[in-house]
Amino acid sequence: MNVLVVLLSYHHGNTKKVADVIARVLDADVRTPQDVTPEEASRYDLLGMGSGIYSGRHHQALLELAERLPPVTSKRAFLFSTSSAVMVGDAGSKRFQEYMGEIHAPLREKMIYKGYSISGEFSCPGLNTNSFIRHFGGLNKGRPNVEDLAHAEDFARMVLTEASR
Repeated sequence: MNVLVVLLSYHHGNTKKVADVIARVLDADVRTPQDVTPEEASRYDLLGMGSGIYSGRHHQALLELAERLPPVTSKRAFLFSTSSAVMVGDAGSKRFQEYMGEIHAPLREKMIYKGYSISGEFSCPGLNTNSFIRHFGGLNKGRPNVEDLAHAEDFARMVLTEASR
């Protein structure tokens, strides 16, 4: 199975840390939205799309790439993100799942519209030093941490199992 992870991570490399773990497990190519054409992306069996969350959604460049993807059939995708928001419970909690569902909705809807089946979604906290909070050392210091990255690894294994069905 050929796998592509499309990643946009630029503030602190939070999302890149997650993407590197996922890519290692899935033996995936990693590219930025600017470095892959929609046609190239659609040739992969499994497509991962991830970025930090900006104003409540994935980065605009990722959303624009998803918008330009050609329609596909029998292709799978997964979504991931890091967020500066203080997390609303552990990843397994209903409240967290609802939160992730909301922030991933714009990208998920575009991918489904293009014909992708979503094999899974992952999110974890990331360091945020935007605005005035940088004067206090930021939010989510040290995140993603070892535990977050272990969860990302478990997520990647689950995606691999799901995509192999």
